[in-house]
Parts: sequence; structure tokens; C-alpha cells
Amino acid sequence: MDADAAWRVIDDERSRLAALMEDLSDAEWRTPSLCRAWTVREVAAHLTLAHTGVRAGLPALIRAGGSFDRMIRDTAIRQAHLAVSEYPRRLRAMVGSRRTAPFLTHIQPLIDVLCHAQDIARPIGRPYPMPVDAAVAAADHVWRSSFPFWAQRRLRGFELVATDAPWRAGVGERVEGPMSALLLLVSGRPAALADLAGPGAAALPATFPRDAGPNRPRRSATAPDTPT
Repeated sequence: MDADAAWRVIDDERSRLAALMEDLSDAEWRTPSLCRAWTVREVAAHLTLAHTGVRAGLPALIRAGGSFDRMIRDTAIRQAHLAVSEYPRRLRAMVGSRRTAPFLTHIQPLIDVLCHAQDIARPIGRPYPMPVDAAVAAADHVWRSSFPFWAQRRLRGFELVATDAPWRAGVGERVEGPMSALLLLVSGRPAALADLAGPGAAALPATFPRDAGPNRPRRSATAPDTPT
């Protein structure tokens, strides 16, 4: 997927997620998300920070003691004090923009919006299909990268095979399922396990920390622990 196609998906997904947010109840906003220790509201807040630049980001990083993960967590928690009506409004305001946080390309906001939409929708029981081609592009990047997901190291000994796209990765015990579940798996989200099958599926829970939710999004890219 080239950059123009990816940005079209990002625009569509931001618009679609904004529409979902406008329909959430007070209880749904308070629901724990798939991101460990983050509510749905805090994940939504994190998504509206995708355009944070160096001028705002550097002081936040210093305030967090140089910890990127802590900065991501703290900025989302501060942003979560906004009125909930602000989150869909701000997401829609990003549509058409090609800005990213420093040092990121189009692929990080693509991973972010695909995975965080599931972080929000799955815990509240809202059906939210993921575009398959975009999930393939996102999973390719996550699999090839090391930090922050470490997917190849964590999933060593498994062959991952999509049932709805020509995508596979790894060598070993076969695990198969829809592309959306495989993207959640490689990005560290155990919520995907129920959607996966095959000889290796029973061993997958052991690849997650005992207290796992997704790790935290790092570099605005969705890794799991707090809002990837």
C-alpha cells in the first residue's frame, strides 16, 4: 500500500471512528479499553494527539523524565480531561491532513487508527470491521520492525496465516485467522486470541505477559500497557 492509499484509509478510519465516538454512552466512555490501564476515553484522547510536534512534545518528554512511554501515557491522561465531544471533532479536523509526529511516516498513524479503533470498539461490544488491505500493510510493518512490538521475537516458532488475505509470516506451528486478528496479535493484543485457530493457537497465550493487555502505544504507534 503506497502512502496516498494509506492516507485515504487513515482519513476514512478517522471519520468512521469519530462517528462511533459520537454514539458512545457515558458508561462506554468509562469502559476499560484493550490498552491496559486506559479507558476508552483515554484512547480517544491519545488519538487526537497524532499531530503533536516538537514544540509541545519536547517539554512533555522532559516532564516525563525522558520516558517516551510515560510521556505517551501522561499526555493522553491530560487530554482526557476534555469534553468527550472534543474527540470526534478533533479527529474529523485531522481528515485531509498529512501531518505526523516527528520522525514518523504514514504507516504509524495507519497502525494507530486501525488498532486503537479495536481498543475502543471491542470492549464495548461494538462491531467494527477492519479494512483488510490496510491491515495487511500495517501487519507487514509491525512484523518487520523490532521496537516497540518485537513481534518476530515474541512469536518465534509460529507461522501466522491470514484466512482472508494472501498474508503469512513466521515459521513453525500454524496459527490462522482473519487479518484483523493477526494485526492485533502481532501488535501485542491478546484480545485477538479468540479469533485465531490452528495447531499453534493453544500456545499463543504463553507469548504474552501474565498480566497482558496490549502494551502501550509507543511513538504514537500502538504498542500495548497504557494508551498503540
